[in-house]
Amino acid sequence: MAWAGFDFAFMFKYSERPGTPAEKKHPDDVPEADKARRLEEVIRLQQQLSLRSNQEDVGKVVEVLVEGPSRRSASHVSGRNSHNKVVVFPDQGFRPGDYVRVEVTSCTSATLKGVALQD
Repeated sequence: MAWAGFDFAFMFKYSERPGTPAEKKHPDDVPEADKARRLEEVIRLQQQLSLRSNQEDVGKVVEVLVEGPSRRSASHVSGRNSHNKVVVFPDQGFRPGDYVRVEVTSCTSATLKGVALQD
């Protein structure tokens, strides 16, 4: 993961799918505690990689496709840039489907935060 440097990843604890060759031929002999620990290690590493990637975007101007209101604030909207990163910024009457140029001013490991630029 560190070598590839993914911007984000979807991670899950291993579970066999019923009826697959793996279920039929191989026992699931890894204890649940080990699965949980391994998943936590992977999540922790990915959060570090995501934060590093997002920090590189601070100060940049990105084009954002508005998706709708932010989940955390009714006064903000969120959307995605061309790299599929979530960007949150103050609402100025934007509607889903609008394209907005946004200057990224800060970030978390999951979200870019910014301000809309006037054209």
